[in-house]
Amino acid sequence: MATFTNRATLSYNGGTIDSNTVTGTFLETLAITKTATVESYSTGSCVTYAVSLVNSGSTPFTGLTLTDDLGGYDLGGTTVYPLSYVDGSILYYINGALQADPEIGTTPPLTISGVSVPAGGNSLLVYTVDVGAAAPPIVGGTIVNTATVSGGGLPEDLNATETITAENQPALSITKTLNPTAVPENGTITYSFLIENRGNTDAVATDNLTVSDVFDPILTITSVTLNGVALTAGTDYTYDEATGTFATVPGLITVPAATFTQDSDGNYTILPGSAVLVVTGTI
Repeated sequence: MATFTNRATLSYNGGTIDSNTVTGTFLETLAITKTATVESYSTGSCVTYAVSLVNSGSTPFTGLTLTDDLGGYDLGGTTVYPLSYVDGSILYYINGALQADPEIGTTPPLTISGVSVPAGGNSLLVYTVDVGAAAPPIVGGTIVNTATVSGGGLPEDLNATETITAENQPALSITKTLNPTAVPENGTITYSFLIENRGNTDAVATDNLTVSDVFDPILTITSVTLNGVALTAGTDYTYDEATGTFATVPGLITVPAATFTQDSDGNYTILPGSAVLVVTGTI
């Protein structure tokens, strides 16, 4: 709610005198809310935001500009943006009816111009953003995102803020390699399995990680190690020499969380946590 003040001046016989000051209040008839479709994010994911404008007054608003700060924050005197607008994703509705796309700015922060809200009606702007490398991936990381509506005769800007948090979970991948790639009959080969965690949380025993494979040709296993430590058949893994089916015991493998460093441009570099399973045998 905004207020305004005003006073008059009376001039006579070369002098002036001021009146009393009167104070008035602008009654807000335009309301703004901002909602994200998800509560958490990860680097490389997408988030869709919906900004709702509701006009409870009898006069339409035209020529409004919506500015989205894209979660920008200060880093050493420079604003970095963890979010970026996905070109062509804007949807603009007035009273539920889809409209032509409004004008979109080309540089951050995101600006959407030419927005109108009819008297006693509503407008809805829906758009998608990409989560970039400047989004904090650490445990407790957040993106605080504010939309501001200005212009169109508004006595003061209107703001709505939405906060989403970094996903707190492992993000695992596995890569298998063979050495050597050409092997004679009755030769020895080694399969290596690199398990990486790009998430901000350890993969622990209760996550029940299991590596399984069917070796073809069938191996006669001579050794199995996890991070250089020998494993025991039947206790740490199972292997069927008739079918070549191999599996580690659920929960045996754990993988530490990734570590994160932020450069001067605001981008985070991810160093994955890892575990290495090695199976050696003859064929």
